[in-house]
Amino acid sequence: MPHTARVRYPARIVLLALTYPDIDPVAVQLGPFVIRWYALAYIAGLLIGWRLILRHVGRLANPPMSKVDVDDFLVWAIVAVILGGRIGYMLFYNADFYLANPTEALYLWRGGMSFHGGLAGVIIAMWWFCRRRDLALLPVADLIASVAPIGLFFGRVANFINGELWGRETDAPWGMAFPGAGNLPRHPSQLYEAMLEGVVLFAVVQWLLRQERFRERPGMISGAFLIGYGLSRMFVELFREPDTQIGFLPFGSTLGQWLSVPLVVAGLYLWVRGRQASASAGPAKSKRAA
Repeated sequence: MPHTARVRYPARIVLLALTYPDIDPVAVQLGPFVIRWYALAYIAGLLIGWRLILRHVGRLANPPMSKVDVDDFLVWAIVAVILGGRIGYMLFYNADFYLANPTEALYLWRGGMSFHGGLAGVIIAMWWFCRRRDLALLPVADLIASVAPIGLFFGRVANFINGELWGRETDAPWGMAFPGAGNLPRHPSQLYEAMLEGVVLFAVVQWLLRQERFRERPGMISGAFLIGYGLSRMFVELFREPDTQIGFLPFGSTLGQWLSVPLVVAGLYLWVRGRQASASAGPAKSKRAA
């Protein structure tokens, strides 16, 4: 468990703050070959999600995609997450910088990925993949959404290891002094997000997937994921320091909160649409002929 260190506030009130563990962001280095924890987080999220979907496909009586489809979509998902996440960050968070320094877009190891962009990339990839394979989009989306929190969990843990995306200043006993953020304790908001967007949301969508009444109403699980992520992100943004190049927006809001509003709206639409679907139609079937 991290030990405590004294930090000094301008008002001369001495408080205790947890010391940031200062983990090396490089997990493995063999000469010029470097593997960072950030890269391992993406790999772990994708591979564990892939294996869990294969398990669900083998367990479900009428899965929306075959195991071959799952294997093939993994490649699509990798490309979609990386391209979507990078392009989303450049457009939403730092467009002026990347317009002036376009080659910086290639330096993924320096950070700069957006979940909202990655999500958009995966949605486009799912739509295209289902169209090419003649699969029903919403049942496939429900399956993918059921494992998406795994990647969110590992991604937020990697943010913590990198000492980035820290929270706002706090006098809470679990406040932590992050390198590069001054000597004042801050909320470890990365860990808040790992718990809410990762652990809690994963438990919710996995439970929904195991209930036949939700599986037979396509879109409800995807809707629950979007609502859960959007609300979790909007809540944690209350404790997270906004990006310095953007700062606070009107009414003390942040860009992360505004980008999450459409997700909640879309999630509510899918949830209501699913509830209105006829349960008598039975479990959702693939477009392919049996």
